[in-house]
Amino acid sequence: MVTRILIADDQEGIRGAFRLILDAQPDMTVVAEAADGRAAIDTARAIKPDVVLADIRMPGADGIEVARALAGTGIHVVIVTTFGLDEYVHAALRHGASGFVLKRSGPTLLVEAVRAAMNGDMLISPQLTVRLLRERGLPHERPDVVLTEREDEIVVMVAQGRTNAEIAAELFLSPGTVKNHIATVQRKIGARNRVGIAAWAWATGRAEP
Repeated sequence: MVTRILIADDQEGIRGAFRLILDAQPDMTVVAEAADGRAAIDTARAIKPDVVLADIRMPGADGIEVARALAGTGIHVVIVTTFGLDEYVHAALRHGASGFVLKRSGPTLLVEAVRAAMNGDMLISPQLTVRLLRERGLPHERPDVVLTEREDEIVVMVAQGRTNAEIAAELFLSPGTVKNHIATVQRKIGARNRVGIAAWAWATGRAEP
């Protein structure tokens, strides 16, 4: 299935760069662009893309308003921004955003954020994850959890902010196999997403924040 994407950003150059990155993926296509938040909301409601990439600061309506307006529609909103302020992250996630990615994180993380949203997961830039988890406190280790050697390797790499594609390349696995391992780890440790895996890895001494 090809993921249909709407890019909302008030800078034409950013929209063009994102389009090049996303259209180069075999499972993604950019179906529309919007230069302001109001247009993003109206266009998304009209054409119903799978994912909206929304800048946090736009005329008309900001990315958080876009996420709030599209909550419950089945459209995933991923915030992509230069501004990693804590209040933005908290507000975006509170209003239903499916991810929060800094523009400087690079094209690989952008692509992974779209895929994570489509899988019902949430990807947050590693630069922000440490701050969020320190604020909320790290979880305690569950003594009954037993991971395989491969699962342990993958947990450490997730905690380092590595994407599925990067993990697969380093461990000579297919991305699908990595995804399956991550799903198994989440089930074993009770984590909801990659952020939870990272928190558990830090709390259990498997990785350093």
